[in-house]
Amino acid sequence: MDPALSAVRLTVREAIHTLSSCEDGGRVLSTLGSLRRYLSGAENPALPGEQEEFARVHFSALLRCLVGRLSPGWLGLLPDGQVEELWASFFLEGPADQAFLVLMESVEGAAGPSFRLMKVAQLLARFLSAGRMAAVMEGQCRQVTEPASPLLQETLLAEVVGLPDRLGNRLQRENLDEFLPQNYFPLLGEEMMRALQAVVDSLRGGWDCSVSFLSQVLGKACVRGRQKEMLGVLVPRLTTLTQGSCLWQRVCWHLVERVPDRAVEALLTGLVEVAAGPEVLSRLLGNLVMKNKKAQFVVTRKLLFLQYQYSTPMLQSLLGYLATDSQRRPLLVQALKGLLETWGSCSAVRHAPLAQQCYISKAVLICLALLGEAELQDSRDELLTSLMAGVKSRLDSSLPVVRRLGMIVAEVASARLHPEGPPLKFQYEEDELSREMLALAAPRPAADSPLEASPVVTPEAAEPPAESVDGGVPQALPEGSGSDLDSDDELVPYDMSGDQELKRSKAPTYVRDCVEALTSSEDWERWEAALRALEALVIRNPAAAREVSVELAKVLLHLEEKTSVEGFEGLRQRALVAVVVTDPAPVAEYLTSQFYALNFSLRQRMDILDVLTLAAQELSRPGRRPKAPQCDPRGPAPPPGSAVAPAWRAVVEERIRNKTRRFSQGSARRGRDAGANQFSSVAGYFFFPLIQHFDRPLVTFDLLGEDQLVLGRLAHTLGALMYLAVNTTVAVTMGKALLEFVWTLRFHSDAYVRRGLLSAVSSVLLSVPAERLLADLPDELLETRSWLADVADRDADEDCRMLAVKALLLLEKLRDRLLPLASP
Repeated sequence: MDPALSAVRLTVREAIHTLSSCEDGGRVLSTLGSLRRYLSGAENPALPGEQEEFARVHFSALLRCLVGRLSPGWLGLLPDGQVEELWASFFLEGPADQAFLVLMESVEGAAGPSFRLMKVAQLLARFLSAGRMAAVMEGQCRQVTEPASPLLQETLLAEVVGLPDRLGNRLQRENLDEFLPQNYFPLLGEEMMRALQAVVDSLRGGWDCSVSFLSQVLGKACVRGRQKEMLGVLVPRLTTLTQGSCLWQRVCWHLVERVPDRAVEALLTGLVEVAAGPEVLSRLLGNLVMKNKKAQFVVTRKLLFLQYQYSTPMLQSLLGYLATDSQRRPLLVQALKGLLETWGSCSAVRHAPLAQQCYISKAVLICLALLGEAELQDSRDELLTSLMAGVKSRLDSSLPVVRRLGMIVAEVASARLHPEGPPLKFQYEEDELSREMLALAAPRPAADSPLEASPVVTPEAAEPPAESVDGGVPQALPEGSGSDLDSDDELVPYDMSGDQELKRSKAPTYVRDCVEALTSSEDWERWEAALRALEALVIRNPAAAREVSVELAKVLLHLEEKTSVEGFEGLRQRALVAVVVTDPAPVAEYLTSQFYALNFSLRQRMDILDVLTLAAQELSRPGRRPKAPQCDPRGPAPPPGSAVAPAWRAVVEERIRNKTRRFSQGSARRGRDAGANQFSSVAGYFFFPLIQHFDRPLVTFDLLGEDQLVLGRLAHTLGALMYLAVNTTVAVTMGKALLEFVWTLRFHSDAYVRRGLLSAVSSVLLSVPAERLLADLPDELLETRSWLADVADRDADEDCRMLAVKALLLLEKLRDRLLPLASP
């Protein structure tokens, strides 16, 4: 046996025996001082062999002895904290991994809050602030020739990453700020950077190192949801260091390549969120997607198809990373094929949330902007097939946003995939989303290309334009300009901007004249004048309008725009609404019968629903009174040759007001605004014919088939009519019929239809009295509640979930309001 090794063993054994039993402060101090010579960096160090044996065999046992002796009396054996400072130096200057494990073992072995536990926690905080965690990780990186046991590495890994949880469980309310997750993991990121710097320095010095332990620490921290804290420290530093150093790039690539597969998704997600652009992401990841199948699946499938909550810059970084290297560009083409295949799926259009559809559409446009013509031409037929299927599915959707997405993607993709053909153009309303998507479709200029060249300015073009006077008319040219014009041509023209065009046809005076002009007149000016005057004439002469109300509704419903009349649709709709309001029952009966008739376009059917809704809203408006012809100041003109009849009624009322002393005017004013709900007596004419035949398909009209847009509009209309029929006698019957309608269609695949059904349920809850709901519709309410709960929890459409929650809240309010009435 080596006598030097035996001497170390005997010295340590005697020291542990002395420290375990001695209460003499001087002897304890001398014993600890004699053991310090085995630590690296001591004033009188022992031989290297002795230091190695002490660190490898005896150090952990000594630390456990020191922790076991920890008490107020033992630390107070000498004044000024001499014993405590010397005791702490063994943990702060000895082998970092063993000191860390003993401290964590002491924390976890404590039965509860105690003096020893707090002292160990404070020492552990000093251990972290002194940078010893970097020494722990650095020691694992240097063990290449003699790697540590897998059990030791696994224990170290669990303790390093799980430190905040373990300390929080033990210290609870007395936890220190250093151990809080928001403080610890940024510190761990800083320590990891120090360990990486040590690895790079060792590689430059010719020493082999491994970053596997650091990869495991990083992966485990990301799996625990601490990507933001860790990568927020690592990525900015690595971005700077890898910019000009190939060695740092290789170290960074090895760091991410050795992350365990279970942590690849969490790491990549965090990196894509934090990295500033595809170039930085390429330097940090290298060709990871080509070497790791899990990373390839996450980048090309999961982050594109299954997770859609990420921002547009992150999506640009992700796809730009695939495009920055020739080896990775085939993956970008593959991703585009998958995106367009999903984009063209009819099932995805119906069942995928709107946010996911926007996300996939943006990804398609970014891929098209990044790929070249040759790469697209190789797969043109396959991509065009998926594109056309998606365009058809989206144009058939009931949601305007989905249709707009289909139009934008179709325009951009067709221009890129089939540039030799005629351009595909749609008419859609521009909004923030459409402008953002069109900006994504624009090809990016190369990084080294100059900005777009400004147009060349010739000397003639550089001269300022001629100044103008009022009205934007240029001033006369100066003398000698070479103009051949006479002096009279240089005069300022007369301003005619305020003039109005004279109409040859006079506006009709009677409703029947309007009907005649709209049906048989070939004078287009007279036709336009009749259309513009019709609404006012109907309101002014309701008696005359009632005589031809159904005929007039038929004319307006079939009216087509024969000239370019500004606001034609609005004029026609307002006139129809005025006719329905003037004569509600027969006109509503006619319109509802025509809704299910043959040979009507979908536009006409939706116009019927819009007119019925607006008319019902006008009829139910509080304080509305029918306008009698005799009360209208603009009544028919007196017969010719007769004197103008005096306004005797107005004179008498004025005299009464002047002679009457009134003490209060409030009630009189309220009485003028009050009035019966005129919609209550005719609600059935509006509602029941619409709900009766929705399940009967016609040759050209199938609500339960492909005409789901009209079905959604019908559901919204029925809900609006139900809401406007509040407190009417027919409300209970309408509510029961509407709930049956909802129950039949509750699992419809179109989101717009489901939104209408949910709105209809809320209208029933708001319009039918609570007592009648529970008395007449108890079973329907129970079934509806379970369906609403399922929609609020599982529906793919965000608006449907929100509407279901609102309806559930109405049900809860209904129950709370009726509970006090039911209690004795």
